Amino acid sequence: MAVLDVVGIGNLNYDIIMLVERFPEFHEKIQARDAFFGLGGAAANTISWLAHMGLRTGFIGAVGEDEIGEAHIAYFKKIGVDTAGIRVKDTHSGMALVMIKGDDKRIVKFPGANALKEIDFEYLKKAKHVHLSSNPPETLREAISFASENGITVSLDIGEAEIPEGVEDKIDYLLMNEDEYRRKFGSLDLTATQARNLIVTLNGGGALLRDEKGRVFEIRGLSAEVVDSTGAGDAFDAGLIYGTLRGWSLIDAAKLGMLLAYLTVQKIGARSAIVPLEEIKMKSEELNLNLPF
Repeated sequence: MAVLDVVGIGNLNYDIIMLVERFPEFHEKIQARDAFFGLGGAAANTISWLAHMGLRTGFIGAVGEDEIGEAHIAYFKKIGVDTAGIRVKDTHSGMALVMIKGDDKRIVKFPGANALKEIDFEYLKKAKHVHLSSNPPETLREAISFASENGITVSLDIGEAEIPEGVEDKIDYLLMNEDEYRRKFGSLDLTATQARNLIVTLNGGGALLRDEKGRVFEIRGLSAEVVDSTGAGDAFDAGLIYGTLRGWSLIDAAKLGMLLAYLTVQKIGARSAIVPLEEIKMKSEELNLNLPF
């Protein structure tokens, strides 16, 4: 019997985010107008939201023997995430350097210990649901296949990574943004993938949904002034996962995801907008979303 609602599998990074008026030229130094430093990693951001929303969460990943690794584990323990699936490796923790100019951003990543993560299948067996961000193909294949064989539902936010062959039809919720989907499948044809449910977030807000019965829906976005889009997709994933695990319709779950993304883009940093469930409920009522909390 599952003892964890959701286990995330992904990278654990330290994000250095700088807001700039323009990107530097060759050999040029410029001043950032604001900056943010904090813990990140796509699946880890999603798990952080879900822990604050009251779900029993865990994580599978790897950190280095450094202050960043210690900070990841301390933060997760503080918010109630089970850390037994995180391994400490004799190397540096992963990092991401981000420069943001309006809606545009440039990202440089150093994987560090993330490249050494290993799946603990006994640990994964404790999960009711597993959420994956972009991981090496073999990690994705092993985790998705194991989950399918053990009655664990799967959500995958694939990003720019490739979906491994042979597991696409075992993915319960495939998530990506409009640009990623077009690059992978050539158009916005929602029948191009065998995933059971497909969620494609649209530029400027909203999303296209295709459920396992083949029905297609479009939900409208919430209008917000974007300060920093970092982590918005991860927040959306958290809302979708929370809703589906609570038995909501795919439409209502996606609306909750949209709300969490709306909150995220108004703050600098992937986790700065994270709030407890009660505050999310209040904001939902304020925006008349009529979600079935």
